[in-house]
Amino acid sequence: MKLRQVFQKLTLTYCLVNSLDLRTSLVSYKSASQLARVYTENWVADNVYCPDCLSGLKKTKNNTRVLDFICRGCELPFELKSKRGKFGKTIPDGAYTSMIQVVRSGEQPNFLLLSYSPQLLVESLTLIPKRFIVEEMVIKRPPLSQTARRAGWVGCNLNLSIVPDDGKIYYVKDKVIYQRKNITTKWKATSFLDSFEPSSRTWLTVTMAYVRKLDRTTFTLPDLYEFVPDMQAVFPENKNIKPKIRQQLQVLRDNGWLIFLGEGVYRIKE
Repeated sequence: MKLRQVFQKLTLTYCLVNSLDLRTSLVSYKSASQLARVYTENWVADNVYCPDCLSGLKKTKNNTRVLDFICRGCELPFELKSKRGKFGKTIPDGAYTSMIQVVRSGEQPNFLLLSYSPQLLVESLTLIPKRFIVEEMVIKRPPLSQTARRAGWVGCNLNLSIVPDDGKIYYVKDKVIYQRKNITTKWKATSFLDSFEPSSRTWLTVTMAYVRKLDRTTFTLPDLYEFVPDMQAVFPENKNIKPKIRQQLQVLRDNGWLIFLGEGVYRIKE
């Protein structure tokens, strides 16, 4: 047995989610925000595993740019966002310029969104694979005022509303721990997106999102055309939205995500 396989087997004995209580480590901070940060980071390091190779995650050095964890086995990168209560349609991130650069270079991390209760219990943990982190998600915030400590600094938010359900993989949802098989299966189901350049992947993921918004397995082209104004808002420079939709559906069909039934009718392959 290869050394990597032995290592994966050993790490699986401890890197499965087995407790929703964040207070599994001794923390000496008094600040509520510092306590929450350290508790959530320690909990992820102790409980969460890589969806690809199933190895555990290790923390990176403090202040590592757009990166909090790395897989011990395959070195997949992860960034943790934690919040007391539920996440909304957008989440705050770091510097706009830095985020745009890493997305364009394909070096963006996978995102872990951890929601916890006032009692410091994990309520949900959602993985958004890096293949779904596209440039159109990154929303520039206004510069900080001249009276701010970092005057002129420009941050960004991430628009989660254009991420399809396929790009939301649950380790924990509504305090229910998901089985490893569910996580790895959903991770692999969209791995075909990794072979596309960022610009092409953007259109594919947005098209997937609007197909999912139809909330049914079988749909027609006219059904999807109802979202043309919404997609035009996402891609304001594109004046040929309908042809672009047809092109994306063909690519999704060729990669096994959709089945073409003929005469403009499609079905999602589940």
